[in-house]
Amino acid sequence: MLDVALLHQYPGFTLDVAFTAPGTGVTALFGPSGCGKSTILAAVAGLLRPAAGRVALHDDVMLDTTSGIAVAPERRRCGVVFQDSRLFPHLSVEANLRYGLRRAPHGVSGPTFAEVVGLLGLEALLGRRPLGLSGGERQRVALGRALLARPRLLLMDEPLAALDAARRVEVLPFLARLRDAAGLPVLYVTHALEEVDALADHLVLLEAGQVLAAGTVEALAARADLPALARRRDAGALLGCTVLAQEATRGLTRLGFPGGELLVPRRPGLAVGEQLRVRLRARDVAVALEAPRGISMHNIMACRIEEIVPAGEAEVLLRLQVGPTPLLSRVTRDSVGRLGLAPGLEVFALVKSIAFDHAAVA
Repeated sequence: MLDVALLHQYPGFTLDVAFTAPGTGVTALFGPSGCGKSTILAAVAGLLRPAAGRVALHDDVMLDTTSGIAVAPERRRCGVVFQDSRLFPHLSVEANLRYGLRRAPHGVSGPTFAEVVGLLGLEALLGRRPLGLSGGERQRVALGRALLARPRLLLMDEPLAALDAARRVEVLPFLARLRDAAGLPVLYVTHALEEVDALADHLVLLEAGQVLAAGTVEALAARADLPALARRRDAGALLGCTVLAQEATRGLTRLGFPGGELLVPRRPGLAVGEQLRVRLRARDVAVALEAPRGISMHNIMACRIEEIVPAGEAEVLLRLQVGPTPLLSRVTRDSVGRLGLAPGLEVFALVKSIAFDHAAVA
């Protein structure tokens, strides 16, 4: 378990946060630019001394200003990956990686050079110099170097922010593979919701230097009372699904989640039984008082309205319950009045299959 409590001030800005993160998996620090995400990461790494605070990993205290404890950055064993890769330009990829390995503490077990190279797909790059690599390739090397230092905690400060969309798509699968294989706690700074969907297990939602909410990604995504998430145009529930069937003749994949099923455009690379997450955006969910007939939508799910939350001048968010699974639907205030929508009402959620062409996350 990672425990963080920090108080720090800059002119016009105060950071005052406290949260815990699981001892494994990825915890995303999510929020707009300037909310304090990178300051938290710097304080955990020991690159910033806060005015007051405490940082402890598995009861090993790295910082406690009350007790006068401030472990030096190099002794905290935090692997840090920044927006820019910060590789040594005069060294080959292999030499950059081996620099990380030389920094590993003596007698500490961890992934071997060959394992990291294979994990991040770096075999063909070992003889090249950083200036000859793409941005995505450089970030993969930076990840490998950090991992070979055998850290106890991996800190990533918006590692994909400097990449274009194509390079981000290239790197995300390697980050997911790293998350699954490394067995390390990862603190991941981002303001990109697609990165949270793809990588994070736990989410700390930040705004103006404070923690608005913390919990599993699925739990926070389905809350209608968090404007920082719910009022985004890409707001919606994140569903943990299992591949139930590949219906090749129909061009569809059938997914199951607790309480229901979904038909999505066919994804041939998915095997029956495979687990994945999909984001069902609130703007893609319509509601009906009766089960419709003779329409093109594949997904019609009986549900109950749990909550109605204002979401702007003309819109509201409906929190729907499909069995044990919550969904969000964005509708107009006019629809609420016209249909007589109210908490407790049984309705049907309608979703086009093609709404999921953006949404599958391994």
